[in-house]
This record gives sequence, structure tokens and C-alpha cells, in this order.
Amino acid sequence: MNISDVRFAHRFDQVTGSAIREIFKVIAQPGMISFAGGNPSPDALPDRTVAELTEFVIRNDGKRILQYGATEGYAPFVESLKTYVEAMLGISIPAVLPVTGSTQAMDLLCKALIDPGDTVLVENPSFLGNLQCMKLYQANLVTVQSDENGLITEDLEEKIKQYHPKMLYTIPTFQNPSGKTLPDDRRRKIAKLANQYGVIVAEDDPYRDLRYEGEPLRSIKYYDEGGWVMFLGSFSKIISPGLRVGYIAGDASVIRKCTIGKQSTDVHTANLNQAIVDQFIRRNLLPDHIQAICKGYGAKMRQMLKCLELFPDDVVYTRPQGGLFIWAEMPAGIDAVLMLQKAVERKVAYVPGTYFCSDGGHTNTLRLNFSNSTEEQIETGMSILREIVTNEIK
Repeated sequence: MNISDVRFAHRFDQVTGSAIREIFKVIAQPGMISFAGGNPSPDALPDRTVAELTEFVIRNDGKRILQYGATEGYAPFVESLKTYVEAMLGISIPAVLPVTGSTQAMDLLCKALIDPGDTVLVENPSFLGNLQCMKLYQANLVTVQSDENGLITEDLEEKIKQYHPKMLYTIPTFQNPSGKTLPDDRRRKIAKLANQYGVIVAEDDPYRDLRYEGEPLRSIKYYDEGGWVMFLGSFSKIISPGLRVGYIAGDASVIRKCTIGKQSTDVHTANLNQAIVDQFIRRNLLPDHIQAICKGYGAKMRQMLKCLELFPDDVVYTRPQGGLFIWAEMPAGIDAVLMLQKAVERKVAYVPGTYFCSDGGHTNTLRLNFSNSTEEQIETGMSILREIVTNEIK
């Protein structure tokens, strides 16, 4: 019998792999200007600080760090993390669990909560990686309508009544891929609906500190009265994605189930990486670091928006106040997947928006990232992209 005849688990039937990861193979080409990924700028990665902190933690607690650790997390980090999250959100948090990137947080929530066929409500578009995660757990994904301000709570309540979902997945601040931010009244309403109907809310908020304009908003978790909101956070965008340190914060019983699920996944998140982030928190290094990277990112975002103003009038796009992404929509009939081939030939890459839509379609949309390019590359790449789009519209 040939290995090609092997029968894979049915959970993979609707999952083909990350389109973004496939595009990464293209953007590795020399000279490519990439608006495709979501990587922090190399200038934003504090390599020297991490080197100094690594030496410090190994010298001071190396034996414990290099040994197996508790699934619940490296004890000093669990302590500083809880204090950090409570100060950031302005509320008391029952429990926190360090995880290997906030992507693992979503995986563990699905492992703890989702049975095959359970309904999960999602924004449309939404983060591709976590859409894949939910599909692997064989969830029934149902989209909630959005407008220029994000998820529409009236439609959310209708979908809750109709589908009785187990969970809502939302990225409320500088959403990936749209860049939209939910206003305060909708955040408050989501928390109220979660408590009223008994729906877990996975509030994924990795971009909240990357604000370049406007005033910060309260989290959905802030308005949570019954413990139904689980807050997912990450240090990937504000320290380093390579460290793979994130967390889940919320109800202790849910955290406990996630901890049990984590035991068979990776035993624990790397102690050394947790210890490094712990020192960032304890030494209060984050505020100045975040302020510095936001200054650079803000300039790049404004540069890309300025370039988009020169696109044809029937190209519409979001105007974020932070985050890493801008979402653009071209006239109906233009296929951003096919157009990508032309862009790549001219050494420019982006991600077609259809990959972020759980129900497909939306082929005339694309996601643009500005964080990992220089302002000069943004100017050059967007000029090329404008020419291509203009020719497609003609």
C-alpha cells in the first residue's frame, strides 16, 4: 500500500494551509517590497536589550530557567504578568496563563471549549490563523456583519439568538486585517450580550498598544460582569514575535482547562523567554520602548495613507489610528488574487483579502502592511501598486 493513500483526519478537510505562509515564499525573493506580512520592523526589535536581560536572568536564576517548568508558567512572570494585565485593563483578573504566542491562546480555548459542530461567531474579515484554528477544531463558523466601525452588535445579537454559539472571536482594536477599532458603546454591548446569553468572548487584542492617534479605549473585558470574556494578549508586536510569549487572562476555571490542554501541547512556554519578558515588565522598559516604535510606525502608516489618496477615487480604504494594517477595496469585478501575480512580477507583494473571509468572496479586497517597510519602500511600492490598480480598473 502506498503512503499517498493515507487517510488524514477529517478536521483537515476544510483547511489547506496558510495563504500568507505561501506568499512568504514569494516575498523572500531579492528586491521584493512586501506589504504582505505582519512582521514588526527590524528597527523595533530590541536585540541588545534582550541580550542583556538574557545574561542577567541566566546568571541569577539559570538552574530553574533551564529545567522543566510548571505549565502554569514561570512563577516570577506569572506574578508580574498578572499585575501588568490588571494595570493595563483597569480591573482585577482572576487568573492568567502564559502561552506560546497568542495563537496558542486561541488553540487552547478551542481545545477547552469547542466540540465538532459548535458554532463560533466571527468577524468578516478576520485573522486567517485563528480562522484556521477554529476550522481544525471543526467549529461551525458564522460571520457577523460589520460596518466602518467594525462588528455590528445588532447583527451579533440576531446571530446569537439564531445559532446559539459557544463563542465569539473578535479583534476589537486595530483589527487584523481591516485596521478597524470597535467604539466603546459596542464593546460594552458585547460584554452585556455575552453575559445575557452565556457566550464566551475571545477578545484578541495584540495591537492595542500600537496606537498612533486618538485616545485608548476600554477593553471588552473591562465591562465583563459574569466572567464570559477571555482576554488574549501578546508581547510579539511590542517586544519580539520570535520569543513567542503571549497570555490568556480571565475566568479561573477556563484558564484551568486551558492549562490542562497545554500540558499535552508543549508542557510549558519556554522559561527563558518568559523570564526575559518578566524583566521587561519589572524594569518598566515597555512604556519607552512602545513610545519609540509607535513613532516610527505612525510615520509609516501616514505615508501609506498619503499614497492611497492618489489611487483612483473608487478604491476605498480604512484609516486606522494604529496597528499594522490597512484594508483596501477595489471596484467589484477586480480579482486581487490574479492581480497579485502582476504585482509580484514588479516586485511588490500584498495579501488578497479573500483569504481573511471565512465565507470566501470579497475577491476585490486586499490587506496592506506598512510596519516592515521603509518609508522609501512604501513610496516606491505603493506607486507601482497604484499603476497596477489603475490599469485593472480601466
